[in-house]
Amino acid sequence: MEIVSLVINGLATGMLLFLLASGLTLIFGLMSVLNFGHGALFAWGAYAGVWLYKLTGSFILAVLGAVVIGMLLGLIIERFIIRPVYGNHVSQILVTLGLILVLSELVKVFWDPNPIPAIVPPFLDGSWMLGDLVIIKYRVFIIAVGIAAVVLLQFLLNRTKMGLVVRAGVMNKEMVQALGVNIKLVFSLVFMLGSGLAALGGALLAPYSGVIFAEMGMQYGIQAFIVVVIGGMGSIRGSALAAILVGLSGAFMAYYVPDLSLAVNMLLMVAVLLFKPSGLFGAKG
Repeated sequence: MEIVSLVINGLATGMLLFLLASGLTLIFGLMSVLNFGHGALFAWGAYAGVWLYKLTGSFILAVLGAVVIGMLLGLIIERFIIRPVYGNHVSQILVTLGLILVLSELVKVFWDPNPIPAIVPPFLDGSWMLGDLVIIKYRVFIIAVGIAAVVLLQFLLNRTKMGLVVRAGVMNKEMVQALGVNIKLVFSLVFMLGSGLAALGGALLAPYSGVIFAEMGMQYGIQAFIVVVIGGMGSIRGSALAAILVGLSGAFMAYYVPDLSLAVNMLLMVAVLLFKPSGLFGAKG
């Protein structure tokens, strides 16, 4: 029975990583922007979610508010920090590394430099009993949200006009602009979507972990980059599969071989890159 519990725990962790990594892979894979500050939006989503939940008493409003805050931050970041360095990866790395430090410090200014507790809302608290098996409701909720995000993102990119415009703009920005499409606006919307997904992941993580802290963006940002590299740059389904693999491997290793729980994700990334350098679903080159 503990195997089923570990699988559920690993899937829940994987879905949280997917929400962060999916925004990262959208921004890099579709816009060729190396955003090392992406994890900070995850932390802002967590803090905003906890703050709004205390303010409104509604978990749904808190999560939606955190997503809106993440999207607004994404709009500001893209317009004033990322746009001037489009096409220059070295500058992108430098400015976004500085960005994560600034945003982490601003979290302490707006909220609290000390860790803050977070609680699971009453309607998602508790568990279901299936014989000897205990299934925690909140973990199932996170898995459901993650699956919904995978389906909606795949539909958006592959079945809608906006997805077509985004993919065309990546291949030939000048041609899309010549057809009358405001490609800058489209890329801004993509950046906002990625930022909102990161904030959503943070808002859902807070009750899951029970405590949040300002530096959590760096910690989870590194794991998100591992997921994106394993899955393949720009691939949503690759990020989803990689996030599940990372979540499951972390859960099982933490239970059976705790000493390897921190190294397993890096070892998994190395193993994938040895056999397929472009990642599981990444395009060559």
